[in-house]
Amino acid sequence: MINILNNIQLVSSALSSFFTVVGGKYLLFILIALPLYAQNSDGNSRKSCSVAEAVSIDVDINKPIGELNPFWAWFGYDEPNYTYMKDGKKLLSELSALSPVPVFVRAHNLMTSGDGTPALKWGSTNMYTEDKEGNPIYNWTIVDSIFDTYIRLKMKPMAQIGFMPEALSVHPQPYQHNWEPGKSYDIIETGWAYPPKDYNKWSELVYQWVKHCVDRYGKSEVESWYWEVWNEPNGAYWKGTTTEFYKLYDYAVYGVKRALPTARVGGPHPTSGATKYLRGFINHCLNDTNYATRKIGSPIDFVAFHAKGAPRLINGKVQMGMFNQLRSINNFFGLIRSYDQLKNIPVVIGESDPEGCAACGMQTNPENAYRNGTLFSSYTAASIARIYDLASLHGINLVGAVNWSFEFENQPWFFGFRDLATNGVDKPVMNVFRMFGMMNENRVTVSGNLAYNQKLICDSSVRGSRTDVNALASVGQRSVTVLLWNYHDVDSVDAGSPVKLTVMGIPAKKATFTHYRVDSEHSNSYEVWKKMGSPQNPTPEQYVVLEKVGQLEQLSEPERLKILKNKADISFQLPRQAVSLIKITY
Repeated sequence: MINILNNIQLVSSALSSFFTVVGGKYLLFILIALPLYAQNSDGNSRKSCSVAEAVSIDVDINKPIGELNPFWAWFGYDEPNYTYMKDGKKLLSELSALSPVPVFVRAHNLMTSGDGTPALKWGSTNMYTEDKEGNPIYNWTIVDSIFDTYIRLKMKPMAQIGFMPEALSVHPQPYQHNWEPGKSYDIIETGWAYPPKDYNKWSELVYQWVKHCVDRYGKSEVESWYWEVWNEPNGAYWKGTTTEFYKLYDYAVYGVKRALPTARVGGPHPTSGATKYLRGFINHCLNDTNYATRKIGSPIDFVAFHAKGAPRLINGKVQMGMFNQLRSINNFFGLIRSYDQLKNIPVVIGESDPEGCAACGMQTNPENAYRNGTLFSSYTAASIARIYDLASLHGINLVGAVNWSFEFENQPWFFGFRDLATNGVDKPVMNVFRMFGMMNENRVTVSGNLAYNQKLICDSSVRGSRTDVNALASVGQRSVTVLLWNYHDVDSVDAGSPVKLTVMGIPAKKATFTHYRVDSEHSNSYEVWKKMGSPQNPTPEQYVVLEKVGQLEQLSEPERLKILKNKADISFQLPRQAVSLIKITY
């Protein structure tokens, strides 16, 4: 009944607008034509998904695909000192609570010199200084505060060995940058990005840090972490040569393994699309003489790379570029799989995002205006599902895909940063991760009259006349979970598509289903904030409301579901940019 009323309301609204222009004599024409045509976001006529093109999605719980590994439960950020600040701790606790497995956290600047005061794309721990004679002084106070927060919340660090302490840098000045949105990335390339003046001191620093972590947190705990050397050494984060990076890596790994031989260490986190760089690094680790040990080869316990999309602003509308991200992942996976020596090696997508700069707000980068609303949440659902497909296609042991989004402390509300929360209030995208956290452990087959698959999106993204209405499904102990989305690269919202979800193979006669939703009216703090007048200083009463609507909402109360011949049918409207989670228990 709700779906019927929604469609009547849609037709009535369209008719009302038409009558004000030409009068009622064309009523019959409108009733026939309205279901057939709508306007594309570029102004071209197309068939309407919202009325004419129903989408059938079939889930067969007796056709397993494999484990639904929660590789999405990895998050990262540039500013490590936010970790133990008010809103940082709040968000980390929420991330920990939403995941069925320990969440991994990756942060830059864990070795950077400074007093711990954060800034955009900056942080520091001051773990290494030297006395007047050049003797090392180790100080773990700030980095312990960061890791203690993770461990207390039952999270795990992807511990980044970087960046270069001021006292070790071959080019220490200038050291701290003053970058802000709108400025060139060249500004950030200061003393922390250079090679060490003494590789033995560098290796000893790494050894002392890992040894300290083992002493503080225990051997078995630290064995469960991932230690990574540096970040994007083929880009702005490294001012040395490629050969100098190989040397940096070898000496760092030597320090890690001296302190804990069973530690997992790897890298190198090249930028999106840099398969040639990754190939060179892998060849070094497999075949070259190790700079630290003088033996052949360097330990590599996991391989990591980055993959980014490419949104643009076209005729005033944001157009996403999902195919850029997925192509990059596809190419990196293919490269890794080509090495027999790397079969089943853990793989981490160290940054897996719609674009590259989390701290670039929409005022300076209008193409980033997608970040506050449901385009970000629907993109996230659709892209993560296709990453599952790509990992299966290549037989890759994907253990993590880091969403490089966190929060920015004491910044304007809904400034357009790529973050999960603003001033302690969760954005719509956060609720997609809550949905993933509610899914079961075993993935099952999804089929139907679907317009897109991962190959088509890798080739051309979602730019056709139809939106990407699809699903990811999983089965557990007497329950089925189905994540559904309605996505298109172009930022536009409409009534969307009627969806008929059929779940087959349910071994029961009765069941209950619960429907969760992220759209313009549900689980959406941004829309509520705008209706409040976009306050930069919400009242305490407004804050309570925003905090509440930032949580995941049900579309309706749980309903009884009839199972006929082990099959259940559920029909509903899925608006464009909406994400739904259907949970069936029996």
